[in-house]
Amino acid sequence: MKLHYIREPLLEFGQDSHVCPRAGIANYDVYDTKLKIRRERVLVGAVGTSDTLSKLYSWLEKCSQPIPSKPDSRQPNLFAPFCGFKPDFGFKSSLVIDEQITRTLNSSDINEVIRIEDWNERIDAAVALYYRQAKFLAQNRVVDVIVCIVPTKLYDQISKPKVVSREESLESDQDQHDDILEANFRRALKARAMHLGKPLQLVREVSLESNLKGQQDEATKAWNFCTALYYKTNQTVPWKLSTNINRPSVCFIGISFYRSRDRQVLNTSLAQIFDELGNNVILRGTPVDIDKRDRRPHLQADQAYQLLKRALTEYEMAMDTSPARIVLHKSSNYSDEELAGFESTAEEMRIRKIDFVTILDSELRLLRGKEYPPYRGMHLEFDEANHLLYTRGAVEYYRTYPGKYIPQPLDIRIVRSDESPGVISQEILGLTKMNWNNTQFDGKYPITLACARKVGQVMKYLSPDDNPQISYSFYM
Repeated sequence: MKLHYIREPLLEFGQDSHVCPRAGIANYDVYDTKLKIRRERVLVGAVGTSDTLSKLYSWLEKCSQPIPSKPDSRQPNLFAPFCGFKPDFGFKSSLVIDEQITRTLNSSDINEVIRIEDWNERIDAAVALYYRQAKFLAQNRVVDVIVCIVPTKLYDQISKPKVVSREESLESDQDQHDDILEANFRRALKARAMHLGKPLQLVREVSLESNLKGQQDEATKAWNFCTALYYKTNQTVPWKLSTNINRPSVCFIGISFYRSRDRQVLNTSLAQIFDELGNNVILRGTPVDIDKRDRRPHLQADQAYQLLKRALTEYEMAMDTSPARIVLHKSSNYSDEELAGFESTAEEMRIRKIDFVTILDSELRLLRGKEYPPYRGMHLEFDEANHLLYTRGAVEYYRTYPGKYIPQPLDIRIVRSDESPGVISQEILGLTKMNWNNTQFDGKYPITLACARKVGQVMKYLSPDDNPQISYSFYM
């Protein structure tokens, strides 16, 4: 048994590297300023009531200027001031919104939706209300992203309290209580509008109001909102992992499953493909059955072969290159058939280096000094195959543990590999920082599996004949 500490992975920005997305953007500009193809004006389309649209105008105006950090904060690195969404530094872009690219919802139409008694019919009506306006903007106006603002009186009637465990489970193929048959507004709207080709950003009215109890501080809220908007607009990344140019290029692939809403199809396979830049491809696979031995969904050898081949083909087309090494992440154990199918694809496509890794939630806990949680990056090596990795914990840069509950480490099981356990664990830690929906960098799961839940939740609202978008920006 060996205990290691993995230093916080560096992120690369436009001019330099840093461990923190917020400090990196503020001081060194977003990464894609290195690229010629990027938008310097973000055209923000919007759908909402007259009142909520006014609040969005005010919020975007506020985001165009620096926002001070949380008052009296003892963790200045955790609650960093917002640099402002400006063309001269940081995001090096400006947010543009105008009446010509907004659509106003009538209060009478919203009240009509609210009066519908049946839950599913109410959700369907709300989706149709926003979809009509989003469709008009996507087809008749020049917009990069469409913000859909949900007024409080409507939100209260189309949302249900979410039951969340202390640490949200990694098992993305297990249905949540509110996910069976009942419609979910956010997921249904994103699925319905997916074919329009413009990412949606859903915003609650209350999120546009200032200094309300229970909300994030203004600067943190601006960091998360603007970074997500920027990522969805440019289809490029605000930051990337710093990599060793002397090492072979890597393609990270997450394999997961999701259930159909009517349960007629037990599980459908899903592949999330990411390169070291954060470029991604999302692929829907074929229906699979539950294995009677472990009651888990598994691919047959041919399904595994076809899914990985499609993934690598799409990757090559999207990235214009072939990876020298592929790493497969899965939130359940690999069957012999899955391993055989994946290895056949790698052999056929002449990829010599391949790693099979299972990532689970661990029931084990470590303590530091009998009281404090371990540092993020603590890596406990039981043997060559079994490892414990803390991706959440005390963070040196933040000088605190930013979580609310006792952190839960990941159970890393290396099934077969051509790389060392130390490198594999370091890569997993780095991939937890590649979520452009949150600029607090101590995410629990690698992006290969973290996006699986959101993608599956939206994907199940698509029919088998619908063509899903391949970019994660349409699901987050």
